[in-house]
Amino acid sequence: MESVMINALYEEAEIYTRKTRCSVGGHPARINQDPAGRTHVHKPPSIHCGMQGLSMDRRRFLQMAAVLASMPLAGHPLAREIAQPAATPGGLTMLNLGAGASTPVVHYNDERVLVVGNPSGWLAIVGIALDSKPGRAPPVTIRHAGEKPRFIHFTIREKRYESEYLTIKSDLVELTPDDLARYKAERTHTRSVLRSYSDLAPASLRLNPPCDGARSSTFGLLRFFNGQPRSAHSGMDFSAPVGAPVIAAGPGEVIDIGDYFFSGRTVMVSHGRGFITLYSHLSAIDVRLRKRIKAGQPMGKVGVSGRVTGPHLHFGVYLNAVAVDPALFLPRQTRHPDSVFL
Repeated sequence: MESVMINALYEEAEIYTRKTRCSVGGHPARINQDPAGRTHVHKPPSIHCGMQGLSMDRRRFLQMAAVLASMPLAGHPLAREIAQPAATPGGLTMLNLGAGASTPVVHYNDERVLVVGNPSGWLAIVGIALDSKPGRAPPVTIRHAGEKPRFIHFTIREKRYESEYLTIKSDLVELTPDDLARYKAERTHTRSVLRSYSDLAPASLRLNPPCDGARSSTFGLLRFFNGQPRSAHSGMDFSAPVGAPVIAAGPGEVIDIGDYFFSGRTVMVSHGRGFITLYSHLSAIDVRLRKRIKAGQPMGKVGVSGRVTGPHLHFGVYLNAVAVDPALFLPRQTRHPDSVFL
């Protein structure tokens, strides 16, 4: 249906712009597309077409031009691999960057942004942090080789996540001074790893489930431990027994291996251009740092390492150094409502 609609609109645009001479006082209407791929129509208030039997009012043509300008986003092959993207906290937005001989360099909140496509058309896929406020987002900066930087703004829509109230042992909530110092050092290290950016584009944006288990806790869940608010859940939990295999969700390079205070034994994989996956609470790690891995390759085993109350895999997905909803990249599966993990 989409391809039929695109063809019909382009056909109509061809008739309007090439087979007719639309003018007032001899000045023809002009249709231009800027480097971002947006369509701009420049013409007098009233239009008279010289082709016999053909007429089109200004409003109709502007509507048609707007549809044409938005179609490339929906039709981009990689864009179709993401399930229902939305510009919400924890979601993402896709920006049409237009054509260019080389890959544009894009930044959002001072972080490099994933860019996919080819010289005929580039697409930026911008991750939106969970703590982002609804409304006008900070500008996205685009740099094409040999051109001045330009900026694109988008609007962040509101999204409400579920809340969860848990009563647990106080030593799982309060940190000793030594534990707090360790956590802060590990947080700084993790943030630097998540800022990794490689020039190699991802082979795909579609990911495989990293573990054979029910998804037991939703991304973005707001947690209160003993009445105290904590950070929103930044990943997706897979309920599975200790020793269950964990596989790579997609091809990439192992960029970090560690045993951390909260996340336990953890592996991070770069799939290219700031598209990163994280696997935590493992009992064993079967890959090596800086080695390439294939999609589906065994990486380790489910465990209870770190600060957890039961065996599971915590799976995270990151774009431009912020956590985004893994469900956007995975096949659909019903969430298991009974199991809750820290």
